[in-house]
Amino acid sequence: MSTYDWQKSSYSNEGANCIFVAAADDGSIKLRESDDPDVIVTTTPEKLRAFIYGVKAGEFDHFVGH
Repeated sequence: MSTYDWQKSSYSNEGANCIFVAAADDGSIKLRESDDPDVIVTTTPEKLRAFIYGVKAGEFDHFVGH
């Protein structure tokens, strides 16, 4: 199993529910949560960028209960 240089999101405080990100040698991006660190999501930089832009643009706001 590969070892990654995990970095915690700057928006995560010292409590639980933190998101960690790492760049893999193959160019992919790895994501995991502090609650379940054995589950790792793999994506590409382009797809992660599109997702972040979508979040910032409100494309997923309809999933949030009002």
